[in-house]
Amino acid sequence: MAQQRIDYYASLNSPWTHFGAARIEALAAKHGAELRIWPVDFGTIFAGSGGLPLPKRSPQRQAYRMQELARWRDRLGIPINLQPRGFPANELLAACCTIALRETQGDAAAIRFAHRVLKALWEEERNTGDPATLSALLTEVGQDAEAVLRLGAEPRWTERREADTQAALARGVFGAPSYVVGDDIFWGQDRLEFVAERLARGAA
Repeated sequence: MAQQRIDYYASLNSPWTHFGAARIEALAAKHGAELRIWPVDFGTIFAGSGGLPLPKRSPQRQAYRMQELARWRDRLGIPINLQPRGFPANELLAACCTIALRETQGDAAAIRFAHRVLKALWEEERNTGDPATLSALLTEVGQDAEAVLRLGAEPRWTERREADTQAALARGVFGAPSYVVGDDIFWGQDRLEFVAERLARGAA
């Protein structure tokens, strides 16, 4: 049977991406699927797909978001801070380091770092836009922090992220996290049950 692939479109600022992080890894492992991470620019994706960044959403939508975050925090037992001090972080350097890891070491290393960044932001209230914080997180996941930060600062990764973002838009991605298997797009960590069903059907 051909190996299935999950294209995982992640925002390193998104609590919803954090809520799904361990679960999408577990699903990929259970079904023997390749999990490929794309830390794209959701600001650009919102602009190109009719979405609104959080500060521009209506008060009603912002209030409902807080209720839903609390509900999912309690349901999943993931102890996030609903309004962490470091949110929103400038995610460009973290995203570029993730891409650099993906392209030089593979997806496992990239995902390990990206998920560590999300945990630091949402559970530990650390400033994940700060290079010193990223250095510490890279060390925690077994990387040579200085080398990865130097690599991640190269302009080619910003350019690659821009290209990945346009490819995501062309594919129909509009929100984070999105999990794409074949032609099927699943938006949101609350759709992981459907991802599991799709993986169980096998390659199509």
